[in-house]
Amino acid sequence: MSRSYYESNARARIAGLLDANSFHEWLPAEARVTSPHLATLEQPAAFDDGVVIGQGSIAGKNIFIAAQEGGFMGGAVGEVHGAKIVGVLERAVRDHPAAVLLLLETGGVRLQEANAGLIAVSEVMRAILSARAAGVPVVVVIGGQYGCFGGMGIAARCASAIIMSEEGRLGLSGPEVIETARGVEEYDARDRALVWRTVGGKHRYLIGECDAIVPDSMEAFQQAIMTCIENGDDWSLEALKQEHQLLNERVKRFGTCKDGRDIWRELGWADPISIAMMDNDEFVKAAQGHRTKNN
Repeated sequence: MSRSYYESNARARIAGLLDANSFHEWLPAEARVTSPHLATLEQPAAFDDGVVIGQGSIAGKNIFIAAQEGGFMGGAVGEVHGAKIVGVLERAVRDHPAAVLLLLETGGVRLQEANAGLIAVSEVMRAILSARAAGVPVVVVIGGQYGCFGGMGIAARCASAIIMSEEGRLGLSGPEVIETARGVEEYDARDRALVWRTVGGKHRYLIGECDAIVPDSMEAFQQAIMTCIENGDDWSLEALKQEHQLLNERVKRFGTCKDGRDIWRELGWADPISIAMMDNDEFVKAAQGHRTKNN
């Protein structure tokens, strides 16, 4: 029976993606490593501070993993939360696992720990790049109900590869934040179709922001993770130049587009409205030749 990634919590995702009984948790809940700030602000705490970290395997390959728990404060990053993710990445530089897997589900920085959270996110970015420079691929998975936004949206794009489902969302500012700042006329956060064709998995795949899009199942995510690990990581100056060229061309090509459907039409889709109704396999097949990416 297929298990939904979207409907699972952080620990269930780890269990569903890693080899059976291979996971060893670092700083487990009984260690009670919690935020030093939330109690002072009379906010509830979680014994794992909303992120589960540890070591396991996928198809026998040694994997370090961090999984954010969207059910606790929307996966928001605070001082301890961020330090745990950084610790996984820094240990990877030392121990050289086959890959680091980041299961991201977050609205960004924890407002109750604003400055500490911002510093933590910047440290996560640095640690991702350090791991890649050391030859350790960093694979990001996005498929939870809270998406991946804020500074962690930037951190995700620092990784070697991003895997998403159609239900996943990736961006900088979340829909509600944009609506609050710019007004509902600019962006209606209640318009789910608009949100998904702006930051959803299919759109991110078409514009080259994610490397693979899969159905919402643990098995599909696991297979995509294995493929990304086997493909390795191009950590070269030429790859960086190609990425910058892609971004420059994308601005020129789509800079005047007002809606995701305008971009899809520019990419050559005769009927962009039909994209939303396609299942994953149909969509991936149809997308060949109709997406932007580095070759």
